[in-house]
Parts: sequence; structure tokens; C-alpha cells
Amino acid sequence: MLLKRLFDLFFSGFALLCIGWLILLCWLLATLDTKANGFFLQKRVGQQGKLFTIIKLRTMKDGKVTPIGAFFRKTKIDELPQFLNVLIGDMSVVGPRPDIVGYYDLLEGEERNILKLKPGLTSAASLKYFDEEYLLTQQENPLEYNDTVIFPDKVKMNLDYYYHRSFFGDLKIVMATIFQKLL
Repeated sequence: MLLKRLFDLFFSGFALLCIGWLILLCWLLATLDTKANGFFLQKRVGQQGKLFTIIKLRTMKDGKVTPIGAFFRKTKIDELPQFLNVLIGDMSVVGPRPDIVGYYDLLEGEERNILKLKPGLTSAASLKYFDEEYLLTQQENPLEYNDTVIFPDKVKMNLDYYYHRSFFGDLKIVMATIFQKLL
């Protein structure tokens, strides 16, 4: 997996060089918009089930998504600071998206293999559920729908990734993510 780590270092370093200015500008906008630190830090379940601190742009004030925050979420700009998580080694460019406590850390049996992977910025599951937030707003019971439909499907997809991952497969996911973001 040395090749994967080298790719992560190169890709995240290059991305931060290219869009570091955008992250700083958006941090400033988020700070002004929410009247709090524009970076949102949260504990997430990482590799081997260990918690790490994910870095995102703040999108909420007083429990509500702000208009700028809604734009950041829709365009996924709020996730750009996670390139720092990749650079320091908490995350990978491709891998299962990190979740809050109460999901991946509770997996049992074969499904726990997912925890052997570093969480990623993107994955086949995150591509499939690119509009997950919108999808959940369309449900009568969003939490139940997530727990009974979306999360089990993500587990299945991430387990498939665990067994079939490859460098070229990762490149394909990265290219699909870039293409999806540009549409």
C-alpha cells in the first residue's frame, strides 16, 4: 500500500497547492457567515475504528444551515479541507467515507473488514449517494431510511471495495468524482 500512500501525499499536496487559496477564502466566508471559526472539527471513525478529527468548513449557525453553508454543502466545497486529513495520514483519497460514532464502529463479522481501510475523500458509495442530503429530505423518516437503506448499501459497496481495490480502480473513482463535480 506504499503506492497508495504516495499517491495520497502527491494528490493532496498538489490539491492544497492549487486550491489552498480557495479553502482560505471559503474559511473566511464561513467564519463571517456563522460568526464562529470557519473550520468545523468533528470526531469520526477512522482506520481500525480509531477516532480522528475531520476538518470541514462550517455550514451551520444555531443549528440551521446558512445560505452560504447550503452552497458549500451542495458543491461539496465544505469537504475540501479534508485534503489536510489525507496529507497527515488520517484519510486516503479513496476509501469509505468516514462516519460518526454509531455506524462503522458497530459493524460485526466480515463487515468489520471495512475498518481495515483508511476512510477516504471519495468512494463508489459517495458517488452513488452524491445527493444523499437531498434524498434524505425526501423521506418521511430520514434516520430510519438512512439506517435501513442507505447505510447497508454503503456497507455492501465498501466491502466490495475492500475485496477488489486496486490502484487503477482508485484512479477510476477519482476521475469519476472530478467529472461529477464539474457537472
